[in-house]
Amino acid sequence: MSANRPVVMSFSGHDPSGGAGIQADIETLVSHQCHSVSVITALTEQDTRNVKKLIPQSSENIISQAKTLLDDLPVNVFKIGLIGHHETAIAIYAILKQYPHIPVVFDPVLAAGGGTELSNDRLIATIVDLLLPCTTVLTPNSEEARRLAGFDNLEECGLELLEQGCEYVLITGTHETTPAVSNQLFHDNRSWETYTWDRLPASYHGSGCTLATSIAALMAHGLEPVQAVMEAQEYTWNSLNSAYKPGRGQFIPNRFFWMEDDT
Repeated sequence: MSANRPVVMSFSGHDPSGGAGIQADIETLVSHQCHSVSVITALTEQDTRNVKKLIPQSSENIISQAKTLLDDLPVNVFKIGLIGHHETAIAIYAILKQYPHIPVVFDPVLAAGGGTELSNDRLIATIVDLLLPCTTVLTPNSEEARRLAGFDNLEECGLELLEQGCEYVLITGTHETTPAVSNQLFHDNRSWETYTWDRLPASYHGSGCTLATSIAALMAHGLEPVQAVMEAQEYTWNSLNSAYKPGRGQFIPNRFFWMEDDT
């Protein structure tokens, strides 16, 4: 009998197109030899191009499902993705405050890759007030960082997000217009490290989910956050570099890229 795998609990939305959300989390966790358990925050109507409809789940069901899982499984890390409603954020906070010893990796999904708005001012305020102080590693893209922090300059954003309670903040640079992608890690009241990656040519559905969940998986295996951030970026870049396009919209990361048959 094989040894038990570390457990990661994902709070995220359901993506019927199979590119992002809970499905991305599950694929990423399995690829890292973790056991994935999930709490659906919202149903969606979407394809590989954009989100058409967001259907939040009830706070009562979110809390009840999470507690049922936590009573049964030794969760190593919480991963948070799409929230979609301020009451959902409050429900997640109710769980986090009961388990302060469990690290939290938070990918603050505020808009869909196709442009649909998935948040409002009230949700953002609730995230800032309740969830950021509980967050071990925050992974916003540059646009999300600006909305959460209220600054245009990304250096100021990173420092402000630390001030709001996050232990580590990784701001990703794929939305910027730079020739290469620069991801900047903030920690201990300063800019900690900058990582530079070749910019890939396509648009990818679920890249942020993949990165944050990879960080969570690696932390569940015992890596410190800085090492997990480094290794997760490499995993994500390789997933995107071998992505495929199943529909008419964005490419989907290949989270099992090493299983490709080269013959």
